[in-house]
Amino acid sequence: MTDTSSEAIDKTRVHQSEAAARRRKARANAERRFQTYGVIAVLIALAALGILIFSIAGAGVTAFWQHSIKLEVQLDEAQIDPEGTRDLDTLRRAPYRTIVRDYIKGMFPEVTERRDVRTLTKLLSTGAVTELREYVLANPDQVGSKVVLHVPVSDDIDMLLKGQIDASLPESDRRVSDQEIAWVRALQDKGLIEREFNRRLFVNSDSREPELAGIWGAVIGSFYTMVVTLALAFPIGVMAAIYLEEFAPKNRFTDFIEVNINNLAAVPSIVFGLLGLAVFLNTWQLPRSAPLVGGMVLALMTFPTIIIASRAALKAVPPSIREGAVGVGASPLQTVFHHVLPLAMPGILTGTIIGMAQALGETAPLLMIGMVAFVADVPQSITEPAAALPVQIYLWADSPERAFVERTSAAIIILLSFLIVMNILAVLLRQRFERRW
Repeated sequence: MTDTSSEAIDKTRVHQSEAAARRRKARANAERRFQTYGVIAVLIALAALGILIFSIAGAGVTAFWQHSIKLEVQLDEAQIDPEGTRDLDTLRRAPYRTIVRDYIKGMFPEVTERRDVRTLTKLLSTGAVTELREYVLANPDQVGSKVVLHVPVSDDIDMLLKGQIDASLPESDRRVSDQEIAWVRALQDKGLIEREFNRRLFVNSDSREPELAGIWGAVIGSFYTMVVTLALAFPIGVMAAIYLEEFAPKNRFTDFIEVNINNLAAVPSIVFGLLGLAVFLNTWQLPRSAPLVGGMVLALMTFPTIIIASRAALKAVPPSIREGAVGVGASPLQTVFHHVLPLAMPGILTGTIIGMAQALGETAPLLMIGMVAFVADVPQSITEPAAALPVQIYLWADSPERAFVERTSAAIIILLSFLIVMNILAVLLRQRFERRW
């Protein structure tokens, strides 16, 4: 008894010795250093994210407003509809370009040279004529009266008014001449130039003119593409996960399938684009640049994410749920679809939303199947040519005009907003419906 007590006392003295104290202190210091490294890593990541967001926002926030010129145009019936029939074809063929040119020329009667008149007219966007035509077609009863329109200025003038073009530079070093600057200042003094919210960025499709370019066509194209992706990837991915997790026998064949599913999750996205190009376009002859093909390609890329997330959600359901269902007489199919799947659905939906968010931001697969083409019209179906929001950003980033730079950043802000909303939705779904076992 005495010997055992002596051994316990000796062990206590060993743990309370100076060497043990040094070891405890070293462990504590190592833990503090590790925590410090973790905090530093998080701060570096947040700083990098902040720099990225502020650089994009700083370059793109100016795209959300635009300068316009106030036009008080007399819609002369003799020019627009001499017969007074208000026929749409007649109204469509009216000389709106001449009306706009005569109005802007009338504000500067001293400009008489043909070349100067042409330069003066270029203060306005080419879309001014189109907007005047669309207004008359939508309001034929206004023919013969004076109307007030706000038409956009050209991209160079817009950049000048936003301070993106330095007027103090020599004339040879900027895209706007001294005469154009003088005309703009005169219009500002008359109160005819106004700054307004850039609604055209949200309601127009792509355009060769930066001041008229918008994202609506690309948003609709992305919407159709995501609908096709979800319609294919969600049911097939969930069914595959249910079979592999609940019904498939454990053998070499299913192990081979599982390994390949995990490998597909790491395959570069451009490989799926090459697959779509070879199979969907060249072999099946599906329409090029269509959301149908884009959705099919993105569905292939999203399958692994949905399958892996769905299997993890199914595996998280306790075996007692299955055992209880079987105990009351449920078949294996009823056990899965009536008991296990409803409990796993929040996790499945979370994985699906994350996979869809990843697909929404993909560009390389869509480039490979031809969705990089310039499309000025809003697609009406999944088989019509369309652009997608990431591809639209790519096209604008490749454009030389300075005004497209801010629109590129603005489109990135909008795309990031969509992605953030989708990820927040995934987190809220998980927190709202997740079950703690």
